[in-house]
Amino acid sequence: MTEVFDCADVDRRAAGIAAAIDAVRTGRLTVLPTDTVYGIGADAFNAAGVTALLAAKGRGREMPVGVLVGSWNSIDGLALVVPDTARELIRAFWPGALSIIVAQAPSLQWDLGEAQGTVMVRMPLHPVALEVLKAVGPMAVSSANVSGGAPAVDAAEARRQLGEAVDVYLDGGPAEQGQASTIVDLTGPAPRIVRAGPVSAEQIAAVLGLDPAALTGAP
Repeated sequence: MTEVFDCADVDRRAAGIAAAIDAVRTGRLTVLPTDTVYGIGADAFNAAGVTALLAAKGRGREMPVGVLVGSWNSIDGLALVVPDTARELIRAFWPGALSIIVAQAPSLQWDLGEAQGTVMVRMPLHPVALEVLKAVGPMAVSSANVSGGAPAVDAAEARRQLGEAVDVYLDGGPAEQGQASTIVDLTGPAPRIVRAGPVSAEQIAAVLGLDPAALTGAP
């Protein structure tokens, strides 16, 4: 049965986080607040949970699910190699609104969709999300909306779109950014922004010592 927990209330927050942790550990789905938009999440290593996540969104495997982590060093266990550019961006923007795509470690026993040997990773800047992530480990997380719908910026909108497909909704109030994270692909010969978001090309370029135009492919 679906339940919504108001995380502004101390007792409900504790109960909700415990319920979310239990849901994730048993292959079920939870919606959690992040600093960007709300996310629908499952245990990244539970194939049934990831399949349920894709089904809830009405999304195909051709759009692989990203991963949220609860600590800076989690990427070391997920990536084949962590390039220096990734470490520089992590130091500058994690936790925060920047997702990075790297080559995944081949030993990982998960199926996040047709990711072609890559994984998109982010550490969100939200205390509720981080508490859940630190308890359960890496989570497969996508924006809390049906495929083609607007990303939910609060729990009510997430529930309107996803309904009973999700067991636990953690209501942390309106998402601070209200916009999906910036995505930087680090798997090619040079860093490339594949989705614009709260972290600008200028901010990323300043950290990496690059021309912002080089990140976006602009002439």
